Amino acid sequence: MGIMSFRGAAAGISETLKSDIARGFGTASGTYESASRLQRFMGNTMLQKFQSRESQRIDSTVLDLGCGTGWFARKFANSGRVEALVGIDLSPGMLEEARENGPEGINWIVGDAEHLPLPDGSVDLVFSNLMIQWCDDPRAVLRECQRILRPGGFLMVSTLLDGTLRELKAAWHAADPGHQHVNRFETDLALQAKVRAELPGAVVENRTIRLPYDSPMALAGELRHLGAGFRGAGRRRAVTAPGRLREMCKQYPKEPDGTIMASYEAAWIYWQKPQDALTGKQ
Repeated sequence: MGIMSFRGAAAGISETLKSDIARGFGTASGTYESASRLQRFMGNTMLQKFQSRESQRIDSTVLDLGCGTGWFARKFANSGRVEALVGIDLSPGMLEEARENGPEGINWIVGDAEHLPLPDGSVDLVFSNLMIQWCDDPRAVLRECQRILRPGGFLMVSTLLDGTLRELKAAWHAADPGHQHVNRFETDLALQAKVRAELPGAVVENRTIRLPYDSPMALAGELRHLGAGFRGAGRRRAVTAPGRLREMCKQYPKEPDGTIMASYEAAWIYWQKPQDALTGKQ
C-alpha cells in the first residue's frame, strides 16, 4: 500500500490515527498508481513467486491484504488461477477506486489488518504488498494471516526496513534539526525476530533498491501522490517553511548530472502453513 511507516510511542495505534492513515491514502487514490514504482517492483517480485509455484490450485482463494487501488488484485483476477479473490484495505477511498477499476467478482472489504473480518482457515494465499510497515507491530498482522490461512496455504508479505529513505532523513536532519520528517522502520534484526516468533520456518529475503529522481522535490511529490505522508511524533504541526524546504534540497546528495537517488531497504517474507496445522492455530 504505502511506503512510509508509523511507529507510535505508545503501545498500539489509536483509532484516530488509523482513520488519519486511511484518509491520507484515500485522498491520494487518484494519483497512487501513477506514482507506485517501488510498489509495483516489490509486488511483482512476489507475483512471480506465485506464478512459478507448480502446486498452485486453480480453485484457490486469494486475499490481497492492503490492496490499495487493486492493482495486484486485478493481476490475480486476470491470471486464470484464482477462483475467489478478496481485497481488504483500511481506506474506503482506495477501495472506491479499486471497485471502479476492477472486474466483477472481487470482494472488496474495508478492514483492519490486525483484526481481519474473515473466518479461520478460509484463504489459500495471503498477498500483502507494502502494507505491514503501517502497523504498530507486525506480529498482530502475522498472527491474523496465520489464522485465516488453510493448512498448506501461503503467505507473501513485503515491507521496508530501517535505512529506507536515509538520504532524505539526513538532508532533513541537517535542514531542520530536532524535528522528524521521515518515519522510522523496523530493523532487519527486529523483523527477523518477530517473523521467527510467529511463523517458524519462514524465509525473509532482503535487498537494497535505489530509485532515481530528478530532484528532492520530485521525491517529495511522489510520496505525496502515494499518500505516504509522515504522521509520527516530532513532526512540525505547521506547514514547513519554504526556507527549510530549500535547505533540505540543498543538503540532499546529488549525482554528477544533478539528479538524486533514494534508497529503500526492502524485505520479503514467505511462509507456508504446515499441512497438519489445526485451523486457527499453529
